[in-house]
Amino acid sequence: MKYIVLVGDGMADYPIEGLGGRTPLEAARTPNMDFIAQQGRLGQVKTIPDKATPGSDVANITIFGYDTQKYYTGRGPLEAANLGIDMEDDDVAFRCNLITASGDILTDYSAGHISSKEASILIKAVDKALGTNRFRFFPGVSYRHLMLAKRGAEDHLDQLKCIPPHDIAGQSISKNMPKGDNADILIRLMEESRKILENEEINHVRLDLKENPGNMIWLWGQGKKPAMPKFTDKYNLTGSVISAVDLIKGLGRIIGLDVINVPGATGYYDTDYEGKANAAIKSLEKNDFVFVHIEAPDEAGHNGDLREKILAIERFDQMVVGNILRAYKNKKNFRILVLPDHATPVSLRTHVADNVLFAIYGKGITARGFLNYSEKEAQKSDLLMERGCELMDYFIKSEEI
Repeated sequence: MKYIVLVGDGMADYPIEGLGGRTPLEAARTPNMDFIAQQGRLGQVKTIPDKATPGSDVANITIFGYDTQKYYTGRGPLEAANLGIDMEDDDVAFRCNLITASGDILTDYSAGHISSKEASILIKAVDKALGTNRFRFFPGVSYRHLMLAKRGAEDHLDQLKCIPPHDIAGQSISKNMPKGDNADILIRLMEESRKILENEEINHVRLDLKENPGNMIWLWGQGKKPAMPKFTDKYNLTGSVISAVDLIKGLGRIIGLDVINVPGATGYYDTDYEGKANAAIKSLEKNDFVFVHIEAPDEAGHNGDLREKILAIERFDQMVVGNILRAYKNKKNFRILVLPDHATPVSLRTHVADNVLFAIYGKGITARGFLNYSEKEAQKSDLLMERGCELMDYFIKSEEI
């Protein structure tokens, strides 16, 4: 039996007046996801537990079948796992964005979606200037990087209140700095990084090209080393993860799944959709389970870019869902689960904690007569998974759905 999970990050949304009251999912051409909804089971799932922050870390841990109240420690350590950074029990890992600061305003949470090559040079410059035996900076992908605070728990750095930069684009930097005991440690690093980065040649070139510079770091998403049971033991399956972002790949490594790197996977609009689908199909030749994650719809939501969000959804449907569906459509022993991890409405440009839709198709699943894959249609379903961490059990262990 093959189990395939396809996640369009941030794909769900709200009705938009400019689309005649439709959501981007309803406006997009999605024949393959529509087929799965029509021939399978459509429902809703609560991927963000009550009182939890609506982030991709929380949502994807939930989708994988883990209770975040037991196993979630923060986003940083998940990304550290993929970067191969060893953490001691009292270390604290922080997500470290490269952002664009203009005066006291956080202009761009992604520094113009800076390239990994440019960003790596900038992060290494920060590490050279600010790195110590206690604080180290590690380059990741595009604007997404990492800081490790050795023995950071001794200073209670894991307890600080830190705001994700994508939640405060266009807002005051000083008013949204980390808060809590010893927050001054982080604030100093962030402020010092600005003095360093504003003098970097790469940023001068980006300004000349009218591109947003990576002229400051933003620290958030901190946490200590997690201890999670292996997915492979929990479900007695071999499996793999395919994604462009360290968060998902690191989570996969922690729970014992193979991480497949696709060369053209960028975590943005230009990601290699077909490359990811082909890698998934090949992985399933030897594995029982594959988890494919596409970041592009979420990035479009954060950018408030309706056109690109619709295009990202259509590419996900055509090149990921469609190619995998064609490879397995005439086979018997498989199931496909398609869902967003959370909603990222273009009108809000940030994540929300609303329930999201999901559809399951394959062996043992009876069609319920749904018309298409959309938020509105899912609201007609009587299937609501209030405990989102039970969805994976439902998907894998239920004989009939």
